[in-house]
Amino acid sequence: MNSQTSTSENNQTTSDPEERNTSTTRKLIAKQQEISVSEFFEKNKHILGFGSKSKSLLMGVKEAVDNSLDACEETGILPDITVKILRFPDDEYKIFIEDNGPGVPHEMIPNVFGRLLFGSRFHSLRQSRGQQGIGISATIMYGFNTTGKPAHIRSKIKGKNEIAWEMDLSINIKTNRPIISNERSFAWEDKAHGTSIEYTTKGRYITGKQSIFEYLKNTAIVNPHVKIVFVDPEEKMYVFERASDVMPVKSKEIKPHLSGMEIGDILRLSQNTPQRNVRTFLLNDFSSVTSRLVKEILRKSNVSEEKKPFELTYDDAKNIIRAIETCKIMAPPVSCLSPIGDVLIKKGLMNVLEGMRPAYYAPPVTRAPKSISGNPFIIEVGIVYGGDIPSDGPVTILRIANRVPLLFQSGACAITKAIADIDWRRYGLEQRGGKGIPYGPAIFLVHIASTKVPFTSEGKEAVADIPEISREVQSALKFCARSLKSHLNKTDKKEKIHTKFRIVREILPNIARKLSDLLDRPIPDLSETISKIMNVVWVESSAVTNKKNKVITYGIYNYTNTEKSLCIHTRAPKNSVNSTLFQSPYFTEISEDGKITWTIGNIPPAKYVEISFELEGKTTGISPESDVYVSGINSLIVIGAEQLPGDWNIKETKITKIDSSFSSNTTIQRQVEYFGNE
Repeated sequence: MNSQTSTSENNQTTSDPEERNTSTTRKLIAKQQEISVSEFFEKNKHILGFGSKSKSLLMGVKEAVDNSLDACEETGILPDITVKILRFPDDEYKIFIEDNGPGVPHEMIPNVFGRLLFGSRFHSLRQSRGQQGIGISATIMYGFNTTGKPAHIRSKIKGKNEIAWEMDLSINIKTNRPIISNERSFAWEDKAHGTSIEYTTKGRYITGKQSIFEYLKNTAIVNPHVKIVFVDPEEKMYVFERASDVMPVKSKEIKPHLSGMEIGDILRLSQNTPQRNVRTFLLNDFSSVTSRLVKEILRKSNVSEEKKPFELTYDDAKNIIRAIETCKIMAPPVSCLSPIGDVLIKKGLMNVLEGMRPAYYAPPVTRAPKSISGNPFIIEVGIVYGGDIPSDGPVTILRIANRVPLLFQSGACAITKAIADIDWRRYGLEQRGGKGIPYGPAIFLVHIASTKVPFTSEGKEAVADIPEISREVQSALKFCARSLKSHLNKTDKKEKIHTKFRIVREILPNIARKLSDLLDRPIPDLSETISKIMNVVWVESSAVTNKKNKVITYGIYNYTNTEKSLCIHTRAPKNSVNSTLFQSPYFTEISEDGKITWTIGNIPPAKYVEISFELEGKTTGISPESDVYVSGINSLIVIGAEQLPGDWNIKETKITKIDSSFSSNTTIQRQVEYFGNE
């Protein structure tokens, strides 16, 4: 009876659809619970760039190195960074990264390394590599989740009486709080200041374009003030030497810029401002704003100057945005940004070539600053073309954001899309089907410097496709491409002149010789006649090799109607040249890396000058007879020598490879000893 009653009541309860739906809804609501940011990213680690084993290994190194560079630059320290990777069974790797930065105060170590979204740069409007406060904490979280082993942090801040601290650290995913163990102070005697992080993670070490080595090399290229020591899993050590002792210009924090602001931005900022009225709010809380501009904006938007900022309505903000779009506003200040600059763009392009000699460097372009949602940004572009660069594939694209190389998700990046949308056939490059990435012997470098780069994800692998960015990238590329097109036109014209000159230089003397034989008269000097016809400077190179040395000779003929002055350049091993080099009255200098210059002034029309010097010993791969360049003269009228390359006076980034002999290095030796105890 009781059983029947219970069943009957249950049937009555579930037979009512409305009650049944209400019961289900309550059960679902009861199951809902708050999700911590750590737990969210742990379940969605691909958002942070930890989507595969190879990417995860690279992302961890990248986040730590980016943090080290930011910390050193903020305190004016020339960065020395060491990266070491050890391989263990089951795709497990131990990563060691150490810097000479300012260090992290003891009480701040747990929060800096053990809490996601804990950072000092998120609300700061100035350029930096780290922005969200996620990267290094996510690295530690991923390593602990995949191996169950905590990270080991050591840090020491600058000061005579400062001691170092170390601790093991992991993250409580539920609470987004650090878990600390084995905390202690110690004497870090050989380290004045700096930080090291050691963590174990699952991964896969690869080589090639998306490797850790490639990331570190490109980082050294666009950050020539850094020295990086890298020891790979095969215990091969690479040293990326510091190429410049000059620190990048330190970016300064600024206020938001009105250009590119949206309605929500205005309303959010107006709720938190200390200003008493809308006039002072617009005048004091934004950059590049004048009293005249504020009056114009408020007049056009029909908003009272004395209105309280927190009283602004949706319609008020909408009208203010519309008014801003019709006003002429000064560009954002560039003090918050740290562009690479023309010289370093050339340097970066030169080092990517790895020994290949290009034919042309287009003058790098730096666009005027623009703004997105109040965040200023600058686009920089450089193009290198021809020479030894392979011509049978797509152009190489180097994507850089805030001096950080972007190696993944090229197809999803605004930079790649902007390049693909340009008609490159107009600029002399092959473009199959009239769209897409062009083909040809070229390398494009595109850098976006911004107070907040709009990445497609927290993994910071690609720049979001925002119209303002795409327009700026395309404008900069087109400006560079016009220089390239001009160069190609000149090259084509020069080749035609070269062909014509050879014909004239061969045919006229033959005609003169035959006429002299027929008329029984001396062969006339045709130099002036050839000069009138051709108007070129001819550089003729030759090399004679004997048992002891190699004699290089340059003959410079002035086949023009006016005096000509120019500089001749070549390169040769400095230890191979002898005193004959310095005996020439035209010799100017020889640099440490063997770049030689001669200065020749005022060669009269139809006259000839000769330069000769010797090279001793083996000079394999060196050919000064073919590597001849000119400067100080229009290269279009010069035949037999090329225009001086744009990277001629730029110091190269030196990369040293040491296979197994790093035990003498104190820092590396300490790492080996630590890992040996593992």
